[in-house]
Amino acid sequence: MLKKITLESGETIEGKLPQRSEAIPADILSTVADIIQAIRERGDEALHEFTLKFDGCDLKNMKLPTELVEKARRESDPEVLRALQAAAENIKQFQSNNVPASSFITREDGSLVGTKVSPLETVGFYVPGGRAQYPSTVLMNVIPARVAGVKRVIMCTPPSAKGSIDQTTLAAAAIAGVDEIYACGGAQAIAAMAYGTETIPRCDKVVGPGNIYVAAAKKLVDGDCGIDMIAGPSEVLILADETAEPAFVAADMMAQAEHDPKAAAFLVTTEETLVEEVEAEIARLIADAPRADIIRQSLEDNGLAVVCPDETTALAVANAIAPEHLEIQMDEPLELIGRIDHAGAIFVGPWSVEAIGDYVAGPSHTLPTSGTARFAGPLSVETFIKRTSIISYSYTGLLASFPTIETIAEEEGLDAHAQSVRERVSFVESVQ
Repeated sequence: MLKKITLESGETIEGKLPQRSEAIPADILSTVADIIQAIRERGDEALHEFTLKFDGCDLKNMKLPTELVEKARRESDPEVLRALQAAAENIKQFQSNNVPASSFITREDGSLVGTKVSPLETVGFYVPGGRAQYPSTVLMNVIPARVAGVKRVIMCTPPSAKGSIDQTTLAAAAIAGVDEIYACGGAQAIAAMAYGTETIPRCDKVVGPGNIYVAAAKKLVDGDCGIDMIAGPSEVLILADETAEPAFVAADMMAQAEHDPKAAAFLVTTEETLVEEVEAEIARLIADAPRADIIRQSLEDNGLAVVCPDETTALAVANAIAPEHLEIQMDEPLELIGRIDHAGAIFVGPWSVEAIGDYVAGPSHTLPTSGTARFAGPLSVETFIKRTSIISYSYTGLLASFPTIETIAEEEGLDAHAQSVRERVSFVESVQ
């Protein structure tokens, strides 16, 4: 079921990995660009048309009444509510420990420089529907924003053909502290939050996962508003040696594969026999898996085992792939963390199953995919703040800096820059 690559001693993975699609096809970008333009030009009218066309739903009012959201929380399964609340507390605790603070330094000449940290005012959250509902995504995305101090939180999620929204998703929104919920989905929802309509407010930033049309919309609106990231299919990489339990590895690869046929699962191991053992466990477990068809297609299309001659090679392969999720199921796993350079999240040891990061650990499960962990990190409170530089110079400080400013300004041919300082120096000298 899994494709296999075997590396010899001294051999690298370069050029041998299958391509992970990072580019959005031009035809999809063109289609989405038309949708965005329609929303910008016709607002709610276009939004209603697209909701009818794509969701089969004709809604008079896309904004959900507050009482409907509260009703969903009251009527949800108490056990589910307890689970969501427990997860929410862990997320809040973790994110609260990571809130950046404003900082300033004062120099000997009395000059002050620093950074003022402020929360964003309005953020729009996209919560996908489709194959499954994701109340956990509501918690993982919204709670960091609330901890950061975002003033207005809105949420868009696609309605069913009957115009309803999943009850548990609404309950999660109530727990997380969403202010407004709108029943609309797809690229049109991203455009509405990015540019605003008569009903949906314009947002400073739009975050959240979705299908390729949602990803295309986020790509196209980026710059007119902020976005978190352009997420591709979910992925996991498991580093395993002879101490790994094959059933654990198989179960974790399947857990990732059940997201989507395009999801990817990588096994990077120093033990060739482990590959066969894992495949045998997959065959056993998949027989009872409700989403077996999705898992099978995902693993057949995107499952890969890389057999390495040693631990150093295995770590180099993991860094080359730069996965969204990376599990270390090896001897002394904590000692290997420092050698992992690129990963969205690292799960250390056999009991740190990736699912714990999806639901309860606290760090957000919104992570960089498709190798973008080389330069990007998880969604967090920092996603929802902005930094403003503060510069307050004394005259003594300005005078001391004048020669440096003048030299650089003249070198760049920008004499007015230097003159703006000369004027101040001349003024002070004239009144002394």
